[in-house]
Amino acid sequence: MKRVVLFLILGFSALAPAQGESLFLSHGRILTLDDSSRIVEALLVEDGRIAALGSDAELRAHLPAAVREIDLGGRTLIPGLIDSHIHAIRAGLTFAHEVNWIGAPSLVEALARMRAVAERMPADQWIIVPGGWNAQQFAERRLPTQAEIEQAAGEHPVYVQMSYVGVLLSRSGFAALGVTRDEDLPANGRIEQDPSGRRTGWVHGDLATIVALYERLPKVTRAQAMAGTQAFFRTLNSYGVTGVSDPGGHNLSLDQYGAVQQLAREGALTLRVRYSLCPPRAGSELADFQAITRDLPMGAGDDWLRFNGIGECVTWGLYNNDRPDAAQLAQFEAVALWAAHAGLGLTVHWNNEASVHYLLEALDHVAARVPLAPLRWSIAHVHDAQPETLARMKALDVGWLMQNRLYFAAPAFLAAYDESRLALMPPLATAMRLGLPTGGGTDADRVMSYNPFTALQWMLDGRTIAGQPTRGEGEKPTREQALRIWTQGSAWFTHEEDRRGVLKPGAWADLAVLSEDVMTIPLERFGNVRSLLTMVGGRIVFAEGPFGVR
Repeated sequence: MKRVVLFLILGFSALAPAQGESLFLSHGRILTLDDSSRIVEALLVEDGRIAALGSDAELRAHLPAAVREIDLGGRTLIPGLIDSHIHAIRAGLTFAHEVNWIGAPSLVEALARMRAVAERMPADQWIIVPGGWNAQQFAERRLPTQAEIEQAAGEHPVYVQMSYVGVLLSRSGFAALGVTRDEDLPANGRIEQDPSGRRTGWVHGDLATIVALYERLPKVTRAQAMAGTQAFFRTLNSYGVTGVSDPGGHNLSLDQYGAVQQLAREGALTLRVRYSLCPPRAGSELADFQAITRDLPMGAGDDWLRFNGIGECVTWGLYNNDRPDAAQLAQFEAVALWAAHAGLGLTVHWNNEASVHYLLEALDHVAARVPLAPLRWSIAHVHDAQPETLARMKALDVGWLMQNRLYFAAPAFLAAYDESRLALMPPLATAMRLGLPTGGGTDADRVMSYNPFTALQWMLDGRTIAGQPTRGEGEKPTREQALRIWTQGSAWFTHEEDRRGVLKPGAWADLAVLSEDVMTIPLERFGNVRSLLTMVGGRIVFAEGPFGVR
């Protein structure tokens, strides 16, 4: 433990803010998302921050002597998007060596992507699809078969993960993992058979089964992890994402933070990372957290990489447990009370409304002893939250990290809810009316797509990927509200709402110039929006089309 903690500390070095040239962005439609909701034509960037906003004429009359002008050509510019709950550090480790099925409209396209990767890789290397896709996104509305992935990947061993419910392996994949029967799989795993008793290639199990199976795949080197992290972060930049909050997770060990730490030391990050840490060992959570944070105080780091507290697993006894016993609740309360006294941020993973009362009662007990408002704690998920639960969270001074998990919801899952419940899944407008701090996110990459505009479209129209409506008109936010959730809303949880998520003098120049005007385009086109120009701290981290290198 001591070695890892020291590594985390030594990973931080003072990374000076980008001291880029002065930039004058003109002829745009700039959504400031400030208190007055202004729309202006131009902004000036100096020393990585917004220096001024206004009309072209107003700013042009007072430009510094040395300034570079970027003509926006009437395009829409927004504050950079902040994904408040994304497993970005874990995703980056292997991103450069995986096949991405996110956004593939058909199985034909998905398999073509697999084939293209297989053709350029040595025959003994794995072809891995890590998740973030769903059969409902495909025109065929079905899962791939073992024969199809073998045809696409040839002799390569293949691993295709679907969320945390199943994995499709090629026959060479089974052989490479040494799996010939159920007993060779992690606990609770089983090999699927069709009605005739023939194996389909699919392996099923619970979350722990799938995580353990993935961990048997070959590990990447530090150099590969750094390259993957850079590639993933630049992919996020291409969607206008300028910051992420990473909740850690049950399948990210402390030593796997090395790649992002190294990139931070080298000044090579292209978005701002705020991260939480999970306890490495079940049963010793409090002792481990105390050891980890002894030299890692809340906020340790710099403007690019910063420690933001503990979670999303706070104690293992309450992680994905809808029926915690008294001992497990007491253990959670002890850790949470310690974190509150220590001034640490805390985020808790909780899936559903039916059992969230356990968590709220535990937080009630902590709040009775330590005010939670200054800490900006959060509950992530609760996809079917009821208005009463949101009101109780507001009273506790606890915020909500909301993601578009229901976008991939299967019709069979939604059939369990009546029409009145579906109309409140989830009650986004109610959260706005209550003034409940709410951050937007994706929960990518094993479960969901990392495309923020897919999440924004779902927030606005309430439709699943199959087109099924889930949220009533009374619970749909406006376009401006949705953007605020993804900017200022997310920044609130890291105590930075005055520095990012808004375009105003003194704020960081974190911004994105979009391919379409998100205030006017039809909702069905929202998911296709991309960034043409993304800046973080006044530094251009992504540019294409009219802003690309010519």
